[in-house]
Amino acid sequence: MESPESSPLLLNAASTARGICRLFARNDIWCLPEMPLRNGRRADLMGVDAKGHVIIVEIKVARADLLGDAKWTEYLDHCDRFYWGLASHLDRSCMDTEAFLPDRCGLIVADGYDAEVLRPAPLHPLPAARRKVEVERLARAALRRQTVAADPQIGIWGE
Repeated sequence: MESPESSPLLLNAASTARGICRLFARNDIWCLPEMPLRNGRRADLMGVDAKGHVIIVEIKVARADLLGDAKWTEYLDHCDRFYWGLASHLDRSCMDTEAFLPDRCGLIVADGYDAEVLRPAPLHPLPAARRKVEVERLARAALRRQTVAADPQIGIWGE
């Protein structure tokens, strides 16, 4: 029986995230995967660039998931820049339609080794107070993950 970890889509999403993280690292953008948001959603990648702008990437590796996602706009209130991160094999012709807000959203195509920005994400600045909250939440999540990785027994505290 196939485990969830070996599912082709999960591996493809992880590979896509890896490629995007490599691109971002070269550009001094650091992010965390699977970052919970205050609205109950979870960003596939959420990070901060060198200027303190909050970036969210929604990763898609299957056409049905891309076309069927009606909740992605709920991420826009939590970032200064929003990107679609698509697996390199995915047809991206729909990304220029109004349904995907091309004037609001950037587009990255990635595989497990690298990524390329096909359309830069325009800056839509968060209010300063909201940005401060998002950056602090991201920092605390990163610190918690690092601490728990070093000592898994600590993970029971602070949940």
